[in-house]
Amino acid sequence: MATLDDEQIEERLARLDGWERDGDAITKTFDRGDFVGSVRFVDAIVPAAEEMNHHPDVSISWSEVEVRLSTHSEGGLTGNDFELAAKIDELA
Repeated sequence: MATLDDEQIEERLARLDGWERDGDAITKTFDRGDFVGSVRFVDAIVPAAEEMNHHPDVSISWSEVEVRLSTHSEGGLTGNDFELAAKIDELA
């Protein structure tokens, strides 16, 4: 899968609410209310990530979960990153 160019990235990013570009990745922080809510949210992401064989980097800090998406094997952002971001938003 080919990486997206800057124009394609900005176009797709505009369709997502709250996601930001950070170099070769997109990130979003979700407030889940408390630690248990954060862990449950990460658990909810697992099936979608496994189905796509595309795994985000996640960081939990009590009530907040930061999700970071990049296609490591391609060295940048691909369509899979934006597809998984949309699925994660649906779960939130």
